[in-house]
Amino acid sequence: MNRNIDTIFFDVGATLRYVVEDAEFSAAADRELMKIVGATESHEVFFEKLNKNWKAYRKLAKTVLLDVSEMELWLQYLLPDYPAEVIAPNAARLTRLWRDHDGRRVPHDDVKDTLLELKRRGYKLGIIANTITETEIPDWMCHDQVADCFQTVILSSKVRLRKPDPAIYLLASRCIGSVPENCAYVGDNPVRDVEGAVDAGYGSMILYEDAGTADREGKAPTVKPDYRIKAIRELLDLFPDRASM
Repeated sequence: MNRNIDTIFFDVGATLRYVVEDAEFSAAADRELMKIVGATESHEVFFEKLNKNWKAYRKLAKTVLLDVSEMELWLQYLLPDYPAEVIAPNAARLTRLWRDHDGRRVPHDDVKDTLLELKRRGYKLGIIANTITETEIPDWMCHDQVADCFQTVILSSKVRLRKPDPAIYLLASRCIGSVPENCAYVGDNPVRDVEGAVDAGYGSMILYEDAGTADREGKAPTVKPDYRIKAIRELLDLFPDRASM
């Protein structure tokens, strides 16, 4: 490992946390979402339309490498035909319910202990995540008592930039006060995460290869990660105590 690394940034989805399918949980979220917006269509028709709009937005966001706020997401892209006076004040809640449509998101068992130990070892920690919600990640950090571990949290829904644009990585390094070459990034996507970190000049890129990890961008990776891990705890083998270096 590059001994100059003093900062470690993390992806969240499929890296620190993963989705657990829960039919009852998802069904409850679907019912609440439809109730809030006053949907009159059947569940099948409503979510078929919502999924179609979501896929169109995702394609656009990946093309221009920009995300929008939660209010813009629902008013302009996901439910543009619903009353703005209903959608706008409920946008944040709708986003969380739409996320719950897939299932419950839970952290890997080794995440909390690993983060606490990396912080104890003297590393600055941060998050760089593509996400449509502004509250889910901060709420998880508080709930699992790891908020104090992170000095900087960069969410695409707030800064609009999204990975793999190197600008979001450079923004994160500026915010945390580290030069890019002294930063490492840990993510699960062999295209989006690896290419973005490398293009930003980060000193190290670690690819987390959990079961199911694959290229989800529809293209082959152009660069390779510096390290591959199968569990988050393996980061402790890569990053020694900085006091002993």
